[in-house]
Amino acid sequence: MTINRLLQKVRACRACVNELPYEPRPVLSAAASATLLIVGQAPGTRVHETGIAWNDPSGDRLRQWLDIDKAVFYDADRIAILPMGFCYPGKGKSGDLPPRPECAPLWREKLHQQLPNIRLTLLIGQYAQRYYLGKRFTSLTETVKAWSSFQPDFIPLPHPSPRNNIWLRRNAWFEEELLPVLKQRVHQVIIQ
Repeated sequence: MTINRLLQKVRACRACVNELPYEPRPVLSAAASATLLIVGQAPGTRVHETGIAWNDPSGDRLRQWLDIDKAVFYDADRIAILPMGFCYPGKGKSGDLPPRPECAPLWREKLHQQLPNIRLTLLIGQYAQRYYLGKRFTSLTETVKAWSSFQPDFIPLPHPSPRNNIWLRRNAWFEEELLPVLKQRVHQVIIQ
């Protein structure tokens, strides 16, 4: 199966239709040539409405962290965007609900098989980090602090949501130590 056919199948998925607050609208992008993989949590309401990944203030901050513009960010030939859950999961008490558990076992391995050129994977938030790295650390902060131990394949990141401004202020090392390396690695991987 080609990656385009697989993406069509994922976008038509209705595996958790009865668990979602809205009709399923899987949001992802990829091409076999992609060299950078971005794995986040799941689409928020604005992304669900537009069908465009990271089309919100979190995406603006993420692009700033990566030092790339929208044209590069949305170039599927260079960057694959595969969140842990492809559809908006709904609201919880303190933010959006976790990604639906059906997505990863149904699609993730099949999609990875179609992405042979990935040189770097950005793991944004605890759900992506636990899936790819296992539960090695007790917190997201500890995982992100240990970023260099996951090189050259992975860089764990906090979610770029404005809701994490307090975390960013408390962890100044993130901007001072990790962001310069992140920008350099991303540019090495996608600028060819």
